[in-house]
Amino acid sequence: MPTKTILITGASSGIGLALAQQCQALGHKVLVTARKPADLERLRAQGFITYMLDVTDHAQIQQMFATISEHFGGIDLLINNAGYGAMGPVLDTNAEVLQQQFSTNVFAIAHVSRAALPLLQRNQGIIANVGSVSAVVTTPFAGVYCASKAAVHALTDAMRMELQPLGVKVVLIQPGAIATGFADTASHGLRHWLAADSPWQSFAAGIAARARASAQNPTSADKFASQVLAKLLSAAPPSVIAAGNGSRSLVWLKLLLPRALLDRILQKRFGLR
Repeated sequence: MPTKTILITGASSGIGLALAQQCQALGHKVLVTARKPADLERLRAQGFITYMLDVTDHAQIQQMFATISEHFGGIDLLINNAGYGAMGPVLDTNAEVLQQQFSTNVFAIAHVSRAALPLLQRNQGIIANVGSVSAVVTTPFAGVYCASKAAVHALTDAMRMELQPLGVKVVLIQPGAIATGFADTASHGLRHWLAADSPWQSFAAGIAARARASAQNPTSADKFASQVLAKLLSAAPPSVIAAGNGSRSLVWLKLLLPRALLDRILQKRFGLR
């Protein structure tokens, strides 16, 4: 396999780190981003080419791609992985959290991809956006996160059609439950996102259960990365790569079950009875 130049955002841990490590093991030139200096230092010690990047900072995005263009010329693969999950009732979510959730998970994909486009065109490259099975199956107490990932899926569909004539392929990565720090981060955020006067205070256990749902019977991040890269780096990558526990089965549940029945199942699962 020819050596590729691969850029992965949000690679300090979890899916991003696993993808970066396996790309590196395959002999590719791996460029990674993180927000914290300590994470960058750790990634640099592992042999990655690192860039400090807050994906919601337009100036940082432009500066990074100017540097990459100068040093590498083009990019073969951009993996838009940076993101996080806001948990809690939709109507308890304040404007700041709503803005941050969509700025990080959705708007950043458009901004980063636009800045990367000239470099991707040089190499007839690929953009891979990390969505989620939660974009397809919406659950209680994760509505804002699910909505952001549904927007990622729609954005990716449009990008796939719009960028094809420009010589750039667009792929959606659809993870199921993956063993990462996602559940711990989401659980920690509950202290800030569940309002003191919330009508849903009595359902706090269900909210906590939803925050930790991805940690139940998860696929390892390494196995997930291996499955994804086997398809993503193939001669003809598919438009959608679903991997990880529940990435397909939950979609089938959504398709086959009556909406009212699925609602009752999910309400019971997260304590809304």
